[in-house]
Amino acid sequence: MAYKRILTVQDISCFGQCSLTVALPILSAAGHETCILPSAILSTHTAGFSGYTFRDLTEDIPPIAAHWQKEGIRFDALYTGYLGSTRQIGCVEDLFAAFKGPDTVTVVDPAMADNGKLYPGFDGAFVEAMKGLAFSADILLPNLTEACLLTGYPYRETYDEAYIRGLLQALEKAGAKTTVLTGIGYTPDTTGVIVARGGESRYYRHPRISKGCHGTGDVYASAFVGALMQGKDPYGAAVIAADFTVKCIENTQGDPAHWYGVKFEPLLPLLAEMVK
Repeated sequence: MAYKRILTVQDISCFGQCSLTVALPILSAAGHETCILPSAILSTHTAGFSGYTFRDLTEDIPPIAAHWQKEGIRFDALYTGYLGSTRQIGCVEDLFAAFKGPDTVTVVDPAMADNGKLYPGFDGAFVEAMKGLAFSADILLPNLTEACLLTGYPYRETYDEAYIRGLLQALEKAGAKTTVLTGIGYTPDTTGVIVARGGESRYYRHPRISKGCHGTGDVYASAFVGALMQGKDPYGAAVIAADFTVKCIENTQGDPAHWYGVKFEPLLPLLAEMVK
């Protein structure tokens, strides 16, 4: 197995199985040295909890990056998830400029919206800032809502293949190099992922699980990066990530007490086998 050094930039929700508490174990299970740069720290994630604590760590990002540069630290991949402000997006753009070498892979999950709506606290200015980061990445990992926001393409809850082809063309025209478009289903009982580059695309379909789980986007993105850095091509990595995420959701079903996240930890040995 390859042994790569990956930097992931996103928040820490101390409880709730998302962001860095998902990315770190999944990337490690995929066989990689995983470095983290927390953008914020929260007592819990924000979905279903109230009164959570929040500490913004934006001020810490530039001096951490400066220290790494002084030490000559380099990374094989730079992977971003949830970022809390336009200023943080600017800090990550500076990170990309400082640490992207000729062989460094950059992956951006523009975690800002779903189901046709921006997440709370985000606005049009955030979307505009995210465009610059998203279209600079080697690989972009949006869901349908995020892809529409990044391109100005009209969002639809129901759609056909022609609509999705138009969206993929809009992403490429806006600057996307390789797009991994998630959550695309043409029938009520299926969903899937499309990998597109250079005007060509491939679709992987799998069963739709009616009851989703919080944090599955982070599970998917982290498994994708882990598989990609083990030498899989983007489509192969997308398939592994999809299959692993489905298994994690299935492993969580039937436990109403576990409403806040997905039980991915027992399946980490499976992921290690899948990425070999």
